[in-house]
Amino acid sequence: MSEIVDQLAELTGLRDRDTLDVSLVTSIRDLLQPGSVAVHRVVGDAGDERWLTRAHLDVADVAARADSSWADPRSLPMLAERPEWRRCLQAATEVELRGSDTTLLLPLASDSGVIGVVEIVTRQPLTDEIKRLLIGVLRIYRNVQGLLDYSERDTLTGLLNRKSFDETFYKVSAAPSPPIADQAGGRRHGAAGGYWLGVVDIDHFKLVNDRFGHLIGDEVLLLLSRVMRSCFRFYDQVYRFGGEEFVVLLRCAGEDDARAALERFREAVRGYVFPQVEHITVSVGFTDVRHGDSPNAAVERADRAVYFAKNHGRDQVRGHAALVREGLLEDDKKAGDIDLF
Repeated sequence: MSEIVDQLAELTGLRDRDTLDVSLVTSIRDLLQPGSVAVHRVVGDAGDERWLTRAHLDVADVAARADSSWADPRSLPMLAERPEWRRCLQAATEVELRGSDTTLLLPLASDSGVIGVVEIVTRQPLTDEIKRLLIGVLRIYRNVQGLLDYSERDTLTGLLNRKSFDETFYKVSAAPSPPIADQAGGRRHGAAGGYWLGVVDIDHFKLVNDRFGHLIGDEVLLLLSRVMRSCFRFYDQVYRFGGEEFVVLLRCAGEDDARAALERFREAVRGYVFPQVEHITVSVGFTDVRHGDSPNAAVERADRAVYFAKNHGRDQVRGHAALVREGLLEDDKKAGDIDLF
């Protein structure tokens, strides 16, 4: 009993969602000593969902293995390629497969629904008592994830908030540049890949609130967040900073790819028909994320590019580095501390 309490205490003490799945498989491995235990999540766009292994531990493993979060989605198994996992996911019920070993699949739920499966391989079938224990652990996991969502997500749009941005940004700026997926959407593979930060600001949003009221303004923000989710890849991070300002952390091979991804989003917003308001536009500024960068420094560079876009016609994407190269903005050292808004 004390071992179970210790495992649950460790699980509920986490404040980092990146380690939550690893802690879950570690807890199950330490409790049951199975042949293996893994967490598989569903990622990707509707109609092209894939399985991403978030954490996998064999009984003798020292550290958990996982698919890279920036893996090429085409290299991941499609939903239909794992029919037993899909059945567990869609029916939200346990699936048990018996052979030389027994594989137990349990649905992994969040407040938004079933998001993946937990796969446990053992020599012998697990007892009903052990299954009830595992279901209890997964309920605790769901509660912890819900608390993290509550503290890290914007209440209106469901996007990540500024607090979670700062934490993620420091990890990104300290990490080496990742390899980049080669995708039909325009991202290229290349060792020179890295992270890019885009700041999105709705053009004339005050006029929307003044003309239609704040309830319609909130609806615009909510629908815009959905457009953002549909335009960016599952490994990109999308945030709402407050008001009409949104931020996205992209993984791209280079400046041209970052610009192309943000241009696709800008065009999608321009073509989207919002109820009552009908059409809005956005101004976007972006910058590279540099090694050792700070959130404030990167956001300020992108903000300066947004400010330039707004003062030169709006409804456009502007890159900070390109503006500096063209002599349209001063570089960081010359600009100093300027309050642009």
